[in-house]
Amino acid sequence: MTTRAGVCLLMSDIEPLKPSNTGWLIADVVADTFAFGWARTEVDPQLLALLRDPQWQPYVVFPGQYALAERVVHAVPPPNPVHDDVCEHADRRPLFILLDGTWSEARKMFGKSPYLDALPVLSLEPQQTSQYKLRRSCRDDHFCTSEVAALCMTLSGDQRAAETLEAYLAVFTHHYLQAKNQLPVAWDSPAHQRLDAITLRCIEFDKNE
Repeated sequence: MTTRAGVCLLMSDIEPLKPSNTGWLIADVVADTFAFGWARTEVDPQLLALLRDPQWQPYVVFPGQYALAERVVHAVPPPNPVHDDVCEHADRRPLFILLDGTWSEARKMFGKSPYLDALPVLSLEPQQTSQYKLRRSCRDDHFCTSEVAALCMTLSGDQRAAETLEAYLAVFTHHYLQAKNQLPVAWDSPAHQRLDAITLRCIEFDKNE
């Protein structure tokens, strides 16, 4: 779907090959999704061009305690601000940079990507705990990539995309766990019913636009 915000995935070397990766769910939902492999010693020129594109205001999505305080923000400017001076870059579309990998890989990517150092760091403050069940984590405040994207979409005002991502993750999780346990997919599961309902609502919304 078309959204105000875009998503830029920086993916650690083998992350795209993992069957439990949820970055591709974002690409299925958000039209303006970009993906680049990450390497410590080199950077894709197309990534640098994207970060310089004047239509975007990039934000590195990462916990604020790992960044200098002056870089940290907790929100993005709302669409169509009443006054032009509400916030610098208020007329630019948010571009959420997600570091797609394990927690240790993401921390390395954050600390060893100098081209990100001048960008604001969006520190999320979610009220809920992660619903991700496909990899183990010792902390409830660690979210999978598509969950982070859904939180970002809420901040940018793209609520339909946020709800779709949440529902899509639940369907993906159901399929993954059923296959892992050699069980058939329950096509009438609550997860499928919720995604179907959201999809129909989005279709009706688009018709009435």
